[in-house]
Amino acid sequence: MAQIDPKTLMSQLKNGELQNFYYIYGQDISTVESLTAAIIKKAVGDNTDFALNKLEGGNLDVSKFRDMAEMMPMMSEYNCILVNDYNCETQREEVTKALIEALKAIPSATIVIFNITGFDVKDGKKKIQGKNKKLADLAVKIGIACEAPLKTASDLAKEICTKVSVRGGMITLPAARELAEMCLCDTLMISNEVDKLCSYAGSNEITVDTVHLLVPRQNDVSVFNLADAVAVFNKKAAFDALDELFAQRANPNSILGSISGVFIDMYRAVCAKRSGKSLNDVISDFEYKWDFKVKNAFRNTSRMSVRRIRACITVLRDTAFKLNSSAADPKILIEEAVTQMLAVKN
Repeated sequence: MAQIDPKTLMSQLKNGELQNFYYIYGQDISTVESLTAAIIKKAVGDNTDFALNKLEGGNLDVSKFRDMAEMMPMMSEYNCILVNDYNCETQREEVTKALIEALKAIPSATIVIFNITGFDVKDGKKKIQGKNKKLADLAVKIGIACEAPLKTASDLAKEICTKVSVRGGMITLPAARELAEMCLCDTLMISNEVDKLCSYAGSNEITVDTVHLLVPRQNDVSVFNLADAVAVFNKKAAFDALDELFAQRANPNSILGSISGVFIDMYRAVCAKRSGKSLNDVISDFEYKWDFKVKNAFRNTSRMSVRRIRACITVLRDTAFKLNSSAADPKILIEEAVTQMLAVKN
């Protein structure tokens, strides 16, 4: 039938359109789950006790699945089967082959939903790779395949404003965007933080300061702040960001790896600028999951020369070697690295 986006799928459901086979996946797990719930609601209404069967993909019995698919609906128009996290990569090939044959013969009164919430079928690629592609391609051919990718911070900011408004609160758009970026555009994390912010603020407006006060920064956000500070030679801000990272009890190797990753992003960005490539080209070519990483990199390259970025990456490389080959205090080694990067001039 088709490969469609979440918005189109929801529109189809509102118009009463149902297919017999759905394959729902993507990094936005919250949207995957809400789409799954919407399909079930449309298929069986509130009659989930009699008309919905749930199966775990890890130990799927194809014979049992086929028997369920051939059952007549009870007290509803459709018989619905939900299979969670079926991974073709970890299943025996004969099991997947038998499953595909069973899916080709789904009765018209049965709705089958495969949803993926426990692993990434794309594994950082542009398209589904490997054995899982067979199942996704089958959905495109005889049903619906729908990907729920991570949303941008700007898109999520609008949704956050709506969520807060529904709860009777107020939030500024900059604060909503800041919240999205601090949560790395993770909708589940954002939802939890919105609940906390609304409870705290009550009828008062949620500002950027409120977000900073209550929402814990993810490691990547602190790393971005550190890179920003290094770019403009702000020693105090750089060490404040580094203190935040150590306060989160992050592994020293992870901290250094994250910092190195941000400077590699910056090197890619400056090379892209020199080659006449755009921000979207970099996102596409290097398959970035979060566009704000590239936006940060492009912004910082206007403040740092290519020579300085290369020098910083060399400092980080040497620090990684010391971190893994000496008994020196990891915190001191990383602080020395930040000091050296701040000393490199443009």
